[in-house]
Amino acid sequence: MGGIVVVEYCDGNAIQDIDLEAILEEEYPEVAVLMNSCLSFCGMCSIGPYVLVNGKRVFGKTAEECLNKIRKQIDEELEMYKEV
Repeated sequence: MGGIVVVEYCDGNAIQDIDLEAILEEEYPEVAVLMNSCLSFCGMCSIGPYVLVNGKRVFGKTAEECLNKIRKQIDEELEMYKEV
């Protein structure tokens, strides 16, 4: 069962300092990681790393901090599916 949680980021984002797709898809088989040319949140890429997790903005001061927050949001999203 793949792609219950969708993580999106744009190609100009500082989150690219890490291999987000490889890390998340290995840790969470139910996650699909998508890179877009732009997510239309003008200016956020210049402030720091951020992604959308099922449409919710997740950001951090560094790529590692953002990754930890992404993991937390993924866990919360997956928990909702367990309750159904």
